[in-house]
Amino acid sequence: MSYPDTYYKRTMADGATRPVLSGIVECDAVIIGGGLAGLSTALQLARAGKRVTVLEAESVGFGASGRNGGFVSAGYATDGDDIARIAGKDTAHKLHLLSIEGVDFVRDNIRALGIDDAKPVPGLMSVLRYDDPASLKAYAERSRRDYGYELDYMDRDAVRAVLKSDRYFQALRNPNAFHIHPLNYLRGIAREIERLGGLIFEQSPATATELSKPQKRVKTAGGEVRAPHVVFTTGGYTGGLNGRLKRSFLPIATYVMVSEEAPELIASAIATRDAIGDNRRAGDYYRVIDDGRRLLWGGRITTHAASTAGLVKELRAEMVGTYPQLAGLKTELAWSGLMSYARHLMPQIGRMSPGVWYCTAFGGHGLNTTAIGGKVIAEGILGESDRYRLYEPFGLVWAGGMAGLAVAQLTYWKLQAQDWWRERSA
Repeated sequence: MSYPDTYYKRTMADGATRPVLSGIVECDAVIIGGGLAGLSTALQLARAGKRVTVLEAESVGFGASGRNGGFVSAGYATDGDDIARIAGKDTAHKLHLLSIEGVDFVRDNIRALGIDDAKPVPGLMSVLRYDDPASLKAYAERSRRDYGYELDYMDRDAVRAVLKSDRYFQALRNPNAFHIHPLNYLRGIAREIERLGGLIFEQSPATATELSKPQKRVKTAGGEVRAPHVVFTTGGYTGGLNGRLKRSFLPIATYVMVSEEAPELIASAIATRDAIGDNRRAGDYYRVIDDGRRLLWGGRITTHAASTAGLVKELRAEMVGTYPQLAGLKTELAWSGLMSYARHLMPQIGRMSPGVWYCTAFGGHGLNTTAIGGKVIAEGILGESDRYRLYEPFGLVWAGGMAGLAVAQLTYWKLQAQDWWRERSA
């Protein structure tokens, strides 16, 4: 297997490997990329009785899908106002409902397929690092009024009763959100695809495509897949196979660390099993794992391959700045991963040409949006719906190349400065 050394790899529930493609395979749809988007698409097609083939360059879940924070919650990487400004209020409303449906899709799969090793834990707290109760109460009311979606408001005392830090003020708790072991979930989906007759090939990167004819062809070093539908579901690790797709988003790195076992020390700071994320654009996200014995902490983004060891120092500074009582908590393991971000910060989901589909650029909010993205692409292929068209306002716009990376890094620093100023001015 080609997984990096992560907590998820170390606690992977099954060690099954899958063959390399050899020879010619004919099917109804070939999916390029064995992450959450690709496997969600393949699952829905296989459930409908279609012959599906998945080509994965490494091992299923090698990229961001198998090494993220594990949060499953509604929404996108950008907020509803920005979505409405581009797509209109009605479309923005429908898109948010799709994001809620994506959460339910993951939960339903875990339950229906018995993926117990995904270890779902309910609850997500979104916390403020400055005092602003009115804004959270208003947001919770809009959520209830517009979507029938209940969020629990927590005042400062309630927050600090479970998060022992003077950095935090109010919070909204989402009881419908949850957090999981993403790699075990993904591998459970892969098992179900194979049970339904689907084929998954690992160590089988696509090297060339022929997409102009009704019967598409996707070649690898050892074989070829022929199908009337091709779905591109690669993310931050996308190569040059489809230039238009690669140019449409930026690979952005994020960083995660996991602590040593120290249940008593961790409980002195964090007395909840909820996942926690703060309100900053690229803020901290963390949760206790292993039944409270360890702490998983993520954050920071870079537009280049930064030293993981150096970024861990920054993550530790954030952790200890938030919870001074955790200064003695040792980091046991750390890793990074590449996410894909479009310029508009929305997923890119749709049809490029007849029989050629794409589902990518989930911007750090992929566990629900990959699910719904795969679902609506499958519906489009099956002719069941055209819901994928709701994402048309957020197409394959050029992300700016190297200049785009520079702008993204400058924007991140600007947002950090704004967050810093807002906290100190509150």
